[in-house]
Amino acid sequence: MNPAVYSIFGPFYSSALVWNFALGMTQLLIPLYARELGYSGVAIGSLIALPVVVQVIFNLIGGAWTDRIGGMKISLGAFAATVAAGLMFAASSSLAGLFAAQITMVVARAVYWPSSWALVSQLPGERGKLMGRLNSLTSFGQIAGTVGAGMIIAAWGFGAGFLTVAAMGLVAFACGLAFRFAPPTARSAPPPMIATYRMLLGRRAIYFGLMCAYLSALPFSLSISFFPLLLTSFDYSEGSSGLLLALRAVGSIAANLLVARFVRSGPQTLWPVVCGVIVAASIGFLPAWNHAVPIALCLLLVGAGSAAMTLYFQITISEASRPEERGSALALGGLGWSLSHFSTPLIMGVLADRYGLVTGFYVLGALALAFALAIAWARRWAFRAA
Repeated sequence: MNPAVYSIFGPFYSSALVWNFALGMTQLLIPLYARELGYSGVAIGSLIALPVVVQVIFNLIGGAWTDRIGGMKISLGAFAATVAAGLMFAASSSLAGLFAAQITMVVARAVYWPSSWALVSQLPGERGKLMGRLNSLTSFGQIAGTVGAGMIIAAWGFGAGFLTVAAMGLVAFACGLAFRFAPPTARSAPPPMIATYRMLLGRRAIYFGLMCAYLSALPFSLSISFFPLLLTSFDYSEGSSGLLLALRAVGSIAANLLVARFVRSGPQTLWPVVCGVIVAASIGFLPAWNHAVPIALCLLLVGAGSAAMTLYFQITISEASRPEERGSALALGGLGWSLSHFSTPLIMGVLADRYGLVTGFYVLGALALAFALAIAWARRWAFRAA
């Protein structure tokens, strides 16, 4: 077997799989733990959303430093922060303690995504396939983590679940230490961080990628906030909720494996528009029937649409940037994810407290559809010569 499998792809993909297992666990653990402690919908939405302000800052810092010291070194910091977050959640019951733990986990998310996306774009091989493989492992890890979290909660409680998150962060750190790959060295030192971002903000494709990232992140934002609460309000147990939520990741895996080699950027393709409509419709129709089959179908579709759009925005931004600035470019595009994580839980928290969860999902689905139509208009603007 090629030694690169052991020194490059094995450690890289193993660390991604294990870390996303931990991340998948938090998607179920955090909102259900907050509800178990008796916090309101607004409090839960704030717990998920407000720390994203920190995520925006560290997202940009992580992207810039990825270009300077390398993606895996930044990822190791994310793995260490995950260990700390799991331990803090396990020891916390106050809202202040939960916020501190959530901020730590948000920092881990913020620096991991641009570092891993930039790194996989530099690995030897076809970019679309490598990114599709990373996204598939991301989804598979989140499946296992979400299902595992439901089982652990049912058997041993929330404390054991958060300790498992910390343990998975430690395993991911060990895998990252075994990674051996040096991306091509830049011909010159990168410009200052502010100058890099100012230059990137002059490219329309970056803004378009940010829009696509925002819509692609909506299902993930709901998975770590109000998807679990909707399912438990329909009287599904923690274990059943974990299994149903895992179907979102199943749809993501299928989409990444099937469409990775076909996704192309540019104004001609209808990928982002079609995927945006699928995401919007799936969110809007999810609470329409309290039955496992239509709920499962909506979660599969929302996962598939979100995954295909995520891959589209990753390729679009990668092609719009040079290797020595790719971490910064992907971090800038990834702000769409941060904006989604900030706005979606807050909007849903207010809607859920005032009108109920079901109505909140209907409204959010309509807003997502309007955003998909905005992407349809913006796709030609983004690639038009300045």
